[in-house]
Amino acid sequence: MKQETIVLYPVLGRGHIVSMVELAMMLLQSTHNYSIIILLTNGFLDHHTINAYIHRISSSHPSISFLRLPHTPLPTFATTVSFTAKVTNFMKSNTHNVATTLSQISKATTVKALIIDFFCSSAMEPASSMGIPVYYFFTSGAAVLALFSYFPKLHQERSVSFKDMVGVELSVPGNASLKAVKLPEPMLERDDPAYWDVLDFCTRLAKARGILVNSFSELEPAAVQAVAHGACFPNVKLAPSVYCIGPLIAEPQESGTYDKLSCVFYY
Repeated sequence: MKQETIVLYPVLGRGHIVSMVELAMMLLQSTHNYSIIILLTNGFLDHHTINAYIHRISSSHPSISFLRLPHTPLPTFATTVSFTAKVTNFMKSNTHNVATTLSQISKATTVKALIIDFFCSSAMEPASSMGIPVYYFFTSGAAVLALFSYFPKLHQERSVSFKDMVGVELSVPGNASLKAVKLPEPMLERDDPAYWDVLDFCTRLAKARGILVNSFSELEPAAVQAVAHGACFPNVKLAPSVYCIGPLIAEPQESGTYDKLSCVFYY
């Protein structure tokens, strides 16, 4: 009988890798029958401290291993392209690497699930085609998950960029009224390629088998209720299951400083 494995796929950046490692350790506490493989991109924002960190985790947690994807060079962009657009393009360019790697892992072990970061949404299609259930790990809390899940509807109801909607307030389930111009930066400008990538990623949230969110009902009662009951998703009856697993907090010495990507969607 093959060993059973859960594969985790964080977006680039130390902060996101640390978050996925914390999730991996929580999964191992709840079940010891699985091994964990964490996929890491290679070629963009490869911080020099990551190697030492993953070596330390691998040594102290033998059931957690790391697998670097083949090196992927960052395409050349115009100077006007946003940082988020570069990140989304880089992650999409790794889709083939993820598909090939999942296929290789599946030959030696049974992959029970692929858990992906929001920016790794392009990995959903190849994993699903292999029959691997796909879950999201959403680290920003239930209110932000509600906003992201509802963003496709906000987009459909308007034809101009949110940055130009001065004085307009948006109604989003699970959130207080939001000023349109205060949305996370990649959601503001329709002329930014990142806007359309984020819209695509938000649309894919509803297609996941489930979403793990780093929150709990006592912290965000209205937001947790909104996502748990599917009020933010296009079809309530087809909304993915949402699991509140917070608070999930890394030790101070592990979390380090926030990387730039971690701050992109803070609002």
